[in-house]
Amino acid sequence: MASHLHRSRVLRLSTAFAFVLGAGVPVVIATPAAADFTVCNNTASRVGVAIGYRDGTVWTTEGWWNITAGECPKIVTGPLMSRYYYIYAVDYDRGGAWSGTSYLCTRDLMFTIRGIGDCVARGYDRTGFIEIDTADQANWVVYLTEDNRMGMGRE
Repeated sequence: MASHLHRSRVLRLSTAFAFVLGAGVPVVIATPAAADFTVCNNTASRVGVAIGYRDGTVWTTEGWWNITAGECPKIVTGPLMSRYYYIYAVDYDRGGAWSGTSYLCTRDLMFTIRGIGDCVARGYDRTGFIEIDTADQANWVVYLTEDNRMGMGRE
């Protein structure tokens, strides 16, 4: 994951971005000048969301935000301090998950875990998160939809 710090392409726009998982295309939306990382549950199910980010020099993962259908809670409030955030979400009602290939530590109960190494040896699950490149924007919205849900992402 450290290699992402040296990417040369930086996208800067004055409006907020929304990233629709699965489509892989940022969509410009008009929003107030708020500064948050928001996850919208655009499914008919209840979902659980975990997030990963770099907190200074330490990788941190946190979970679970339980989001009912149609809700859009702020997961990180205030200006985003990192360019890259990592998200994993599980569909409680229908099964499946929104997962990726960036592995971070999680557990079944609410958690804040510092460090990403040796997850299993430390008693945690090793879970595949999706990398979100916020392009250094202060505000970001992720939409979870039925179309972009995948198989489970834990090892």
